[in-house]
Amino acid sequence: MGLLSFYLISQSVYLIKRKFYDKSKLKLKYNNNININMEKQSNLGSISNSGPISILSYCISSILMTVTNKYVLSGFSFNLNFFLLAVQCIVCIVTIGSLKSFGIITYRQFNSDEAKKWSPIAFLLVAMIYTASKAIQYLSIPVYTIFKNLTIILIAYGEVLWFGGSVTSMTLGSFLLMVLSSVIAWYGDTANASTTATLYELYIGYFWMFVNCFASAAFVLFMRKRIKLTNFKDFDTMFYNNLLSIPILLISSFIFENWSAENVALNFPEDNRFATIAAMVLSGASSVGISYCSAWCVRVTSSTTYSMVGALNKLPIALSGLIFFEAAVNFWSVSSIFVGFIAGLVYAVAKQRQQKQASQSTLPSSK
Repeated sequence: MGLLSFYLISQSVYLIKRKFYDKSKLKLKYNNNININMEKQSNLGSISNSGPISILSYCISSILMTVTNKYVLSGFSFNLNFFLLAVQCIVCIVTIGSLKSFGIITYRQFNSDEAKKWSPIAFLLVAMIYTASKAIQYLSIPVYTIFKNLTIILIAYGEVLWFGGSVTSMTLGSFLLMVLSSVIAWYGDTANASTTATLYELYIGYFWMFVNCFASAAFVLFMRKRIKLTNFKDFDTMFYNNLLSIPILLISSFIFENWSAENVALNFPEDNRFATIAAMVLSGASSVGISYCSAWCVRVTSSTTYSMVGALNKLPIALSGLIFFEAAVNFWSVSSIFVGFIAGLVYAVAKQRQQKQASQSTLPSSK
């Protein structure tokens, strides 16, 4: 009887210990899972707010976008630019809509009041991407990328007026180098023109390039101001930019572009129709990256830094034009690329010094 009582007591103690052990083990596992999830969310949050990662992503996507557009517009005698840009926006909306349905990303539902407030940005986006497509249609990639640097100057002084920015003497020096690189690129491009018709096409490209510089600066500055007012996230900006641009582009295409049977057959020839459509879809897919990374980079850095990053990655973009599209390779073209790259480095150093001085001036002084 004593042995039986001892056995029952010992088993009861064992079961109680086991119960508390299982509870503590389950609680520890639950806490570990919470910590892991919090660590993952923290890592994702640090990535989404990381300036260097956003800059690298923007560089890769902008290179892909430029090369793809040049391939489509110059490789197939394509002249339906508005329609091409509409396809890019449609592919972008379908892509992010699919990602949202799978729970991978999220963005705001469409709101008519927000759409009205964002519509000026959409018009500026259409102006920017259309003028860019026209400029790159007539100009080589190296010349296009060098002249794109002029946008930085416009944005920098726009930030001075709107966001209280400043331009130091070193920054001004980098701007002068950017203008010099553009002049060298222009001289080399016009000197390489063999006929009057070729020179005429170059000047058309320069016209569209200058219009694009002003449109790009206006788009970046207005978008940054609107993001601050609406607190839009990256995919919110991407969603509204592309959705509101689709009707503008389609209406513009049907009004201003030639949709005759002969021109449609020219743009979509029977022998390479599939290749043309595939290239359009590919350019649309690449626009997803540039659309997201542009908004991402502007949000976590500044609009001038965003544009300067675009200037620094002009070197690989220009080299891709020399390699893949048989752009003119001479002393002037190579010199313009080199001077433009030096201008980007000088500007980067100037901004770093400016930020360092600003951080030191905000430090509390000890008495």
